[in-house]
Amino acid sequence: MSNPPRVRHISECFIKPQYALQESKLPVYLTPWDLAMLSVHYIQKGLLFNKPPAAANREDFIEALLGRLKHSLSLTLVHFYPLAGRLVTQKTENQPSCVIFVDSANSPGAKFIHAALDMTISDILSPTDVPSVVQSFFDHDRAVNFDGHTMALLSIQVTELEDGIFIGCSINHCIVDGTSFWHFLNSWSEIFRADGNDISITRPPIHKRWFPEGYGPIINLPFTHQDEFISRFEAPKLRERMFHFSSESIAKLKAKANAEYSTDTISSFQSLSALVWRCITRARRLPRDQVTSCRLATNNRSRIDPPLPQDYFGNCIHVVAGVTTAGELLQQSLGWAAWQLHQAVVNHTDKVVLDWLHSWLQSPNVHQLARVFDRCSVMMGSSPRFNKYGNEFGMGKAVALRSGYGNKFDGKVSSYPGYEGGGSVDLEVCLPPDSMSVLESDEEFLEAVSMSNQLH
Repeated sequence: MSNPPRVRHISECFIKPQYALQESKLPVYLTPWDLAMLSVHYIQKGLLFNKPPAAANREDFIEALLGRLKHSLSLTLVHFYPLAGRLVTQKTENQPSCVIFVDSANSPGAKFIHAALDMTISDILSPTDVPSVVQSFFDHDRAVNFDGHTMALLSIQVTELEDGIFIGCSINHCIVDGTSFWHFLNSWSEIFRADGNDISITRPPIHKRWFPEGYGPIINLPFTHQDEFISRFEAPKLRERMFHFSSESIAKLKAKANAEYSTDTISSFQSLSALVWRCITRARRLPRDQVTSCRLATNNRSRIDPPLPQDYFGNCIHVVAGVTTAGELLQQSLGWAAWQLHQAVVNHTDKVVLDWLHSWLQSPNVHQLARVFDRCSVMMGSSPRFNKYGNEFGMGKAVALRSGYGNKFDGKVSSYPGYEGGGSVDLEVCLPPDSMSVLESDEEFLEAVSMSNQLH
């Protein structure tokens, strides 16, 4: 049996901002939300495009594309200059503590890789499970954010397939959350489409980091060595599948959840998350008294009083959760489960956010994936609200979204907008093989999943 094709790296270079703004020469100090991410993986998301028909068998197509991508990236980095930097640790003199910040001025810049793979779009999208080779479409495989001291904070990998192009983006999670990740990509796409030297963008990022009153911008971490707060997480053997939910299917779920709980305030996403929580819990065959939770990544920008602008660049996220036992979750209705999630979101107020921040500042700690990973729970990450299919780089609309190895574990579910839009959602579900096999035949789940033609 022949070995499967492997991604070949053809070239790599570093891209600096086209020019340096005065503010980019100053350190970017990190907030509690940023620093808590030091031991988790980079965010790795990417877009798969069809090669334009006229580009078939034309070497000058890829050369021209790479040139435009590099040029537009250098223009975009003028606005998003922290992504061209590196992390720096300063030890505090005569104290067992350190300060970690971003130095944007003394860095080779963002990394840019050109790679190739002898496979087709169909080879990537047709299999039931996401092929493991997709992880090779991203740089910084298994890197944790602390590695940003020596690795680029942003790395772009452009992988040429026989009939397609994959643009994989890895960004240090200390610098961005999902909102800021897609803000950068949307802006890069906007500058690329302008096709010139105009660096104006619709939504300039706001780099002034936000700290609770009386704190910041310098935060001393109570550590003297990275081994005190950095760990390397290896996921168990997982299957990874994409499931499509049409806008009609999601509307039915929402109507059902609200009717079952005699309310009209449960959202579409809370209804979908409740379904996933119930079906994965059933697939795991947990004991009735086993505690299980469904955790939702939540944007804090609108919850702080006064709220932060959506263009605030950095981490501003929290995790809220519905918690119950496996027995109660499966005994109660979909509406009951969705209401637990609704209440978790509603109760996540400015006071809760500030209480967490003040507690963290009294005793700083760093998230460890091994502790976040809970085989009895579900973690809903990313968001179908982000503008993901609006990113175009001269090849029309992307045909699919995919992600890398980073931050995946048993029960991790990432949500994307469906290709056709209109409120449809694609879920990327990671489960061990035995649990995934049961989920694939779960009647409640199958009733909601829609057929999707991945090969657009």
